[in-house]
Amino acid sequence: MCRQRKGTPVTRGFNFSAGPAALPEVVLRQAQAELLEWGHARASVMEISHRGREFMELAEASERDLRSLLGVPANYRVLFLQGGATQHFAQIPMNFARQEGVADYVVTGAWGEKAVREGSPYTHVRLAASSLESNYTRIPPRAQWDLDPGAAYVHYTPNETIHGVEFQDIPDTGGVPLFADMSSDILSRPLDVSRFGLIYAGAQKNIGASGLVVMIVRDDLLERCPKGIAKILNYAEHAAQGSLLNTPNTFGWYLAALVFRWILAEGGLAAIGERNRTKAARLYAAIDGSAGFYANHVERSARSWMNVPFFLPRPELETAFLAESREAGLLALKGHKAVGGLRASLYNAMPLAGVDALVDFMGDFARRHG
Repeated sequence: MCRQRKGTPVTRGFNFSAGPAALPEVVLRQAQAELLEWGHARASVMEISHRGREFMELAEASERDLRSLLGVPANYRVLFLQGGATQHFAQIPMNFARQEGVADYVVTGAWGEKAVREGSPYTHVRLAASSLESNYTRIPPRAQWDLDPGAAYVHYTPNETIHGVEFQDIPDTGGVPLFADMSSDILSRPLDVSRFGLIYAGAQKNIGASGLVVMIVRDDLLERCPKGIAKILNYAEHAAQGSLLNTPNTFGWYLAALVFRWILAEGGLAAIGERNRTKAARLYAAIDGSAGFYANHVERSARSWMNVPFFLPRPELETAFLAESREAGLLALKGHKAVGGLRASLYNAMPLAGVDALVDFMGDFARRHG
């Protein structure tokens, strides 16, 4: 079930990790080949100045490619920042909401909860909607959202990595800017960026390596960034310096540039989206068709394409499933501790062959243990 390579041992499995997650193998091989000498630099991309011509060209090309992939409008800035989404849970209200103001949050899982906790010291966070009462197995109906028309923004998490809940459309928030933590579903399908005020994403799922954050922010919102915070925390300062206010994560940026080129070569987001739809459909079909041996508790209208939690009829079977699946080359299928069970993450780099291998294994395991 592992991938065979001529003349080498079978070692690389199908990696279903929720993040840091699998990267496209062709990207890893290119990075491996260029690790010592990148382009004409006669050094690694990690060893050259981020202000030198070679890296500046990479930075500019990566932004062009990302803009092309997502159709980013001209009145939006693209930032390549450091940290992860957790850092920006706090940094976003610092920049875009006043201490005495209000920001609305829609919570559909653990990451939305964390955004509320981290943002609360910097503005008045209103819980506009939540699906906690369902144990985060659904999306709260839009008619039940209690939005404040005077809020600085509405924040939500389109895909909840832990609970496997995903919005299938973009919510309408009227004249209030919509902010989205897209760490686990950015670049998974076409997206109308113009519907958002701000999009941000940790790179370690569909973009590249951990330690890099990509942000897409509408120009007019940058005018809100206060002068009274440190420059390193001020998004307007980063935008003014082309994301080079300080030394960036150069290797992470380089990997992201390779991933953007890979997606373009694969046919862009329309092709990637259809592939992701197919992968998710095959896995959910295996779960639903298992006569109750496997179960996914998320409402069908809210099921994630990216993260699929599932459960066995008896918890003691999980240990056997994880041991046998790893032996079969199916990696990182343990569910998050907050939810338990099992979880398969189907990000862009997961090939259809990996999902087929998992589905075949699940069928065999159910026959032997059912």
